[in-house]
Amino acid sequence: MADTVLVTGATAGFGRAITERLIHDGYRVIGTGRRAERLEELQQNLGEAFLPYPLDMMDRDSLRTLPEELPEGWREVDVLVNNAGLALGMGPAQGADIDEWERMIGTNVSGVVEITRALLPGMVARDHGHVVTIGSTAGTYPYKGGNVYGATKAFVSQFMRNLRTDLLGTHVRATNLEPGLCGGSEFSSVRLGDDEKAADVYRDTHPILPEDIAETVAWVIGLPPRVNINRIEMMPVCQASGGLAVVRGLD
Repeated sequence: MADTVLVTGATAGFGRAITERLIHDGYRVIGTGRRAERLEELQQNLGEAFLPYPLDMMDRDSLRTLPEELPEGWREVDVLVNNAGLALGMGPAQGADIDEWERMIGTNVSGVVEITRALLPGMVARDHGHVVTIGSTAGTYPYKGGNVYGATKAFVSQFMRNLRTDLLGTHVRATNLEPGLCGGSEFSSVRLGDDEKAADVYRDTHPILPEDIAETVAWVIGLPPRVNINRIEMMPVCQASGGLAVVRGLD
């Protein structure tokens, strides 16, 4: 039987592209998300190899009971793709909305930790599995307004490093994928709350697209079991880290 992959945030952007690519490659995919109607649409398009599973990444109880709640025949998850995540706001920390901070922490940190902890024991018991998490270059390079979003992705980066160390001696793999400027998703629209402002983020650029992320995930999980890709940082050619900034004239 083909490996079973669980993709969080499968209803749009990276998650949808990853789901479609892996189905095409012959995997069975459990797609999660809060928008049940989008999951049903995916099932209609992708067929029996796709299992829609409505799930809120901030619902701790549902995440903890996930392995037992999955339908018979789908409970042995071979690959977890921690894709669900979000950024909210671009203002400075001193003026930020604390509720937005909490939502980012709840989704990007707590949600990732909870679902990984729920599925990891089964992978270790079977001595077969792979955890792939979508991090961000924001976890490495600070920028104005990045504050808590960047901090959540820095957590993810270190969590995955430590996970890899804990898994040493097993055949369970762990990979952190850290994209830079990415278009073709709802990310900036959600963050800025304005489609026009979101379009300005990508104006006159050629950003990474969801299919590029899907291609990378497919490559990582398709490598021979002896190979673990610890971390991949990827940016479009129109982007690079900007170096340190200096403000002049301060006393």
